[in-house]
Amino acid sequence: MERIGIFGGSFNPVHLGHLLVAQAAIEEMGLTRLVFVPAAQSPFKPETKPATATERLRWLRLALAGCVWAEVDDQEIQRGGVSYTIDTVRDYSRRFGDAALFYLIGADQLAQLPKWKSAEELAGLATFVVLPRPGQIQAPLPSPFSGQWLAGLPLAVSSSQIRSRIKSGLSIRHLVPAAVAEAILNSGLYL
Repeated sequence: MERIGIFGGSFNPVHLGHLLVAQAAIEEMGLTRLVFVPAAQSPFKPETKPATATERLRWLRLALAGCVWAEVDDQEIQRGGVSYTIDTVRDYSRRFGDAALFYLIGADQLAQLPKWKSAEELAGLATFVVLPRPGQIQAPLPSPFSGQWLAGLPLAVSSSQIRSRIKSGLSIRHLVPAAVAEAILNSGLYL
């Protein structure tokens, strides 16, 4: 049976923490494929305007260049508007009916899960894989969700920290893949 991991998020910008937890998910969950799905707009961050979809997709493709273990799916960007996980998971369920679906979620989003659109249906379609944050205590998944916490490779870095460092004129070297750092700095974003 195919085991598909879906990793949604803004990826504003993608960083090494994203790549490390994706690798850990593949190894710990025995995933046969992992798909990064950048959101057009988060329903929980309506005031946040991420970098353009074109830039975020380019950065993801640069970060994953040569990776045989991951791919990028731009369906949420193509749909536009507010991105809802249920729409993407329904699509994967329809296209890969025999596959087991695993949705990767940051530990900071765990308490919000019951508020997600069509939460009960979503809980029935995918197993949730919780991505730990350094120092965060593992909590059970809220009902009706099921899944598990990843054990390995958490890195104390976030996209908001990277944006802040760029704005402050600090280096982002070793926080994002080199090609992504160059693309971000050449674009003049986050200044």
